[in-house]
Amino acid sequence: MKPTIFFKLSLMMFLQYFIWGAWYVTLGIYMTTFLGSSGTQIGAAYGALAVATMISPFFVGLVADKYFASQKIMGVLHLIGGLLLFLATRIDSNSTFYWVVLFYSLLYMPTIALSNSVAFNQMTDPGKQFPWIRVFGTLGWIVAGLSIGILSIEKTAATFYLATAISIFLGLICWFLPHTPPKGAKTSEAGSEALSTDSLVLLKNKPYLVFFIASILVCVPLSFYYSFANVFLNDVGMDSPASKMVLGQMSEALFILAIPFLFYRIGVKNMILLGVGAWILRYVFFAFGNMESQSWMLYAGIILHGICYDFFFVTGYMYTEKKANAKIKNAAQGLFTFATYGLGMFFGTWFAGKTVDFYSVESIHDWKQIWFVPAYIGIAVVIYFILFFKEDRKIQTAE
Repeated sequence: MKPTIFFKLSLMMFLQYFIWGAWYVTLGIYMTTFLGSSGTQIGAAYGALAVATMISPFFVGLVADKYFASQKIMGVLHLIGGLLLFLATRIDSNSTFYWVVLFYSLLYMPTIALSNSVAFNQMTDPGKQFPWIRVFGTLGWIVAGLSIGILSIEKTAATFYLATAISIFLGLICWFLPHTPPKGAKTSEAGSEALSTDSLVLLKNKPYLVFFIASILVCVPLSFYYSFANVFLNDVGMDSPASKMVLGQMSEALFILAIPFLFYRIGVKNMILLGVGAWILRYVFFAFGNMESQSWMLYAGIILHGICYDFFFVTGYMYTEKKANAKIKNAAQGLFTFATYGLGMFFGTWFAGKTVDFYSVESIHDWKQIWFVPAYIGIAVVIYFILFFKEDRKIQTAE
């Protein structure tokens, strides 16, 4: 790959995830501060991305891949998206704000697949080259969080302004990215895979069905963290928590290096149990942590994100890859994403919002009781997984 192409793709990936990290982490505290939102309303706003996750594969497969050059449609989506992010700061109604976030999410989520498509189209060996491009996405998220802390804009509308500026900037840059032509009618496989039910054959395999159900359930604890960790850390008095939460992404980047080794060394069942166990421990730390004498618990809860995410979700993608036969591998990965970041997160954000409201009185949150709920759910998932998941160390492909 030419150095100029590498630079363009790396910059694209950096900006792609900078945008997301600039507004997503602090969305809850923004809604609390400027809209007086309830837990249910915050959960619904985060759930908008889950809705978009379920819909975006159809858009990418049936429209973008078929009729438009990937970099051009990506540019248009980011330009319009930037305007919507700015519009969000001019709204003082929770219901209207939700629809703006939903519309924005429907524009943003397809750009993740489109950015991957632009990158893959320039690679001769994606297995070796893509990780070096994708890591700039993680760096973008980290720099966004650090920028929010350095600029002291966490509880202001400036987080949306920052995301707006970068979204428009990336929208313009997209027109100078390497050309990625539409695949056309004869090769629009992504669309057929998005609609395909062939991957459902995996659910006839008992070990995978048990794993699939556990994946949906574990998204409930995940949703508590994504939707309310920043609100919680602000409530307990942590200074610029958005910049501290990037420790989770740093941890994620570190622990992912151990996944290929441990996957075969200790097996998928133990990997997933470690991941869910880390979720339980994280919420115990959050329940008992404070900034006076137990601040280490709060930081430990953040840093555990690497094990929480990598040991369950990255392992889950690898397990799905092993279980699926060659004909349905792409569709199987789509099914797993739909179940977790779509269906699981949609229910999880709704439930998390309802839980926060249940344990709150006049905007005063009983965080200890709130964090016990996802911890208990995590314990239930562990018990369920231990009792019912039976998979050979050498994973058998589902027939």
